[in-house]
Amino acid sequence: MIEGFETWYLGVLALLFLPVLMAIIRVIKGPTVPDRIVGLDTINTIVIVGMVIFGLAQQTLIYIDVAIVYALLSFISTLFIAKYLEGGEF
Repeated sequence: MIEGFETWYLGVLALLFLPVLMAIIRVIKGPTVPDRIVGLDTINTIVIVGMVIFGLAQQTLIYIDVAIVYALLSFISTLFIAKYLEGGEF
């Protein structure tokens, strides 16, 4: 392990908590449905970044692989939701 990397990781996680809180507020309040979807997509992106950083901290590739699959599923679900809101057929 890299010396002091765990401390750095905890610091980054603490800094990522603030945008997650702001996105949760947007999901709850969010005046329109697209605002709520953007908030959820933002939370998904931050979770993906957290998984990649955790994989780097643990020096394990499985977390990065899971983050890639999670990003793909998040992207596809966002496309389906956008298509549904547009009024199109699947």
